Amino acid sequence: MADSKSKKKNTELVTNCDNLPQTGNVFSQHDIERLILTIRGEQVILDRDLAFLYQVEVKQMNRQVKRNIERFPEDFMFQLTKEEYNSLKCQIGTSNKRGGDRRALPYAFTQQGIGMLSGLLRSQVAIDTNIRIMRAFVNMRRFLLSNAQIFHRLDNVEQKQLENKVWMEQTDNKINTILAKMEDNSPKLLPEQIFGTGCVWDAWSYVSDLIRSAKQKIILIDNFVDDRVLSLLDKRADGIEATIHTRYYESFLTDLKKHNDQYREIKFVQFPHRNHDRFLIIDNDVYFLGASVKDMGVGLCAITKLQASPETILQFLK
Repeated sequence: MADSKSKKKNTELVTNCDNLPQTGNVFSQHDIERLILTIRGEQVILDRDLAFLYQVEVKQMNRQVKRNIERFPEDFMFQLTKEEYNSLKCQIGTSNKRGGDRRALPYAFTQQGIGMLSGLLRSQVAIDTNIRIMRAFVNMRRFLLSNAQIFHRLDNVEQKQLENKVWMEQTDNKINTILAKMEDNSPKLLPEQIFGTGCVWDAWSYVSDLIRSAKQKIILIDNFVDDRVLSLLDKRADGIEATIHTRYYESFLTDLKKHNDQYREIKFVQFPHRNHDRFLIIDNDVYFLGASVKDMGVGLCAITKLQASPETILQFLK
C-alpha cells in the first residue's frame, strides 16, 4: 500500500480527474472545451490541465517551458496572481484533486502558447492531443461569435438592472426569451439516431451526450460491457447515480472494483436471466440500443427513444 507521501505526490500530478476520462488517451472536444477558461480577457488552459491532457508531469512540462522561456511572451503564457487563482477556485470549485494545494501559482497558456508548447512535447500523444485542443479553441470561438449579439444584450440588461431596480422586474420575460433562443440554437439530442457501419466516433459521441444530459440517474442494461463503458459513465455530472445491469464477468468485476476504489461508484446488478436487447435509461427516458455500447457504430445500428417508462423496463429484469 502506498504511503501518504506518495499519495500526495500522485495527487499533485493530476488535475480535473473528476472531469475527464481516465482510461486511454482520447478526450472528446467537449471534454477539452470544458477546460478552456477566460482570464484577463483571454481564452486559456491552465498548466495542470494541459499536463493531464498531454499525459506528462506538470513539473516536467513547466521545466521545458522555462528552458525555452524566450518562446513564451506574456501573450503566449502568464502566471496567475494570487487573487486570480483564489477567484478561479471559487468559480470552478478547485479541490485537492485538481491541485488546490499547489505551492506555486499556476500558469495559463493561450492558444498561441499551446501551439508553441506542442513543439517542445514531441510525443505522439502530445501531437494527437494538440490537434484536439486547437479544434476546441476554434469551436469555442465560433460559439462566442455566433452568440455575440445575445451576450451583448445580456450585458445591457445587467447594466440597466444595476441602474434601475424597478426596471429589473420588467426584464425577466426578456431574459427568458434570450436564454430560450440560445437553447434553441444549441445542438439537440435527437430521439432517433442511425449510425452506419464504421461511424464509431459519432455513435460514441452521441451516447456521451446522453450521459452528460442526465440530471438524476443513469441505468445501462447491456449483456456485454467492459472498462470502456466505465470511462463513458464517468462523463456524467456530479451527484448522478449510475447503475449497470449485465451478466457476470470476473474480468469486468475486477475492473469495476478498481474503478470504484478511486472514482465515483458505478453500481452493478447481475442479470437474473438471459436478456437479448439493450437499453439506456436517462432519468425518466428510455432509449433502445441497437448494439452494445462498446460496439456502437462498428456495424449498422440505431438508438431510439421509447415511449415506455423506466419502471416498465426494469420490472422485466426481476
